[in-house]
Amino acid sequence: MVATEPETEDDVLDLIALGRRVRHLRKKQGMTLDDLGEAVGTAPSQLSLLENGRREPKLSQLQQLARALGVSTDDLLGAEPPSKRAALEIELEKTQRGPLYAALGLPTVRISNRLPMDVLESLVALQRELTRRLEEQAATPEEARRANTELREEMKARNNYYPEIEAQAVELLDAVGYSSGPLGHHIAARVAEHLGFSIRFVPNLPNSTRSVTDRHHRIIYLTQGRSRDWDARSVLLQALGHHVLGHTEPEDYSEFLRQRVYTNYFAAALLMPERTAVEHLVEAKGAKELAIEDLRDAFAVSYESAAHRFTNLATEHLGITCHFQKVHESGIIHKAYENDGVSFPTDHSGAIEGQTVCRRWTSREVFDVQDKFRSFNQYTDTPAGTYWCTARTSAHSSGMYSLSIGVPFEHAKWFRGKDTQARSVSGCPDDPGCCRTPPAELAEVWAGAAWPASRANTHLLAAMPQGAFPGVDTTEVYQFLQHHSQPGQ
Repeated sequence: MVATEPETEDDVLDLIALGRRVRHLRKKQGMTLDDLGEAVGTAPSQLSLLENGRREPKLSQLQQLARALGVSTDDLLGAEPPSKRAALEIELEKTQRGPLYAALGLPTVRISNRLPMDVLESLVALQRELTRRLEEQAATPEEARRANTELREEMKARNNYYPEIEAQAVELLDAVGYSSGPLGHHIAARVAEHLGFSIRFVPNLPNSTRSVTDRHHRIIYLTQGRSRDWDARSVLLQALGHHVLGHTEPEDYSEFLRQRVYTNYFAAALLMPERTAVEHLVEAKGAKELAIEDLRDAFAVSYESAAHRFTNLATEHLGITCHFQKVHESGIIHKAYENDGVSFPTDHSGAIEGQTVCRRWTSREVFDVQDKFRSFNQYTDTPAGTYWCTARTSAHSSGMYSLSIGVPFEHAKWFRGKDTQARSVSGCPDDPGCCRTPPAELAEVWAGAAWPASRANTHLLAAMPQGAFPGVDTTEVYQFLQHHSQPGQ
């Protein structure tokens, strides 16, 4: 037997589009259904079914119709609707025959040339919005994990380096006269002014927001920091990033997540400009004294921001592959990135976030180190190779987190702390006996005698927050803007 290709959606004849095209050409020729039926030897009632997309013609009949209407068969089967009205009629007909519309139990609208054009346009616009709302659902945790995995793969493929965003940051910095050193608040304010935005500090931002931008009046609202990690410069520059990068309201969680990553990158490219940051890193590498805390201190940013920025520049400018982790004290991975082949634990979708990292990795060992003033450095032998990692801990309202940067053994020579004597061996994630199975001596004593009351993590049962901006109360934001747009506010 000869194998045949499976039928695809593109192979299926679009009966509705064909019918509308036949009707358009028939009327253009000034023919009635009776005239066309006589020309092709088909009953007018059968042609009416064809024009309404409810009858599939044979090839011979298509050829007869093409000759009678004065066009080629290809023209008759063309993909483009013959007119704007025909395109609207086709869209309306397809929507009314679709499952979403049928599920509502609404009556269908009879489509004919008597239907006014403005009514047709309104019906199509309403049905587009209806379809959008019917299909708009809250992202599930599963969807969120998949979106995060796809984005992380994109970042890995680009070595977490986005030259187009770097170029936009350089253009802005040149425009406001930045030369070198930390980007002060006055320079950040100058960037906002250059882009036509004013800044207002208010005490009552909606609880679900870090900033609110009034695009009508080009005002960015910020609030005084609620924690020591809060940096007004970063929040302001992220808000400006949405404008500079041309973001529109995200259509799904994946787009929302991607926009957030890009605006964070944009803010980092301003706070730690590529040219001066690379000069700092190249000099440190030459002295074999690379250290994330030095990058942090040089640009007056947080350790986490410096670690992220290092991943942007390390491979592109230093030839160093690396990985980053932010891990909660419970061992759960909060954020992660790698392009150095390290084996992170993953779920079936490839997601890393939410997985438990090995107890023997630097990102877990650092919690037990008494000296919190200096970075903790460790070599770890893993099934994927030996890695040198440097880590610090940071306090947050939700607990302690570790922030770690790691590199393959051959790159450790460039870093301060390469001479550490701390060494560990990990079999994770492949070997469950590495750290996930209790030691035999403990299991012998306590197996069957321990009954822990687990903490109820209700967030595991909840869907992702709804809306274009997950977790944001849109009504609260609109009320806030309405209040502050009034004179005297």
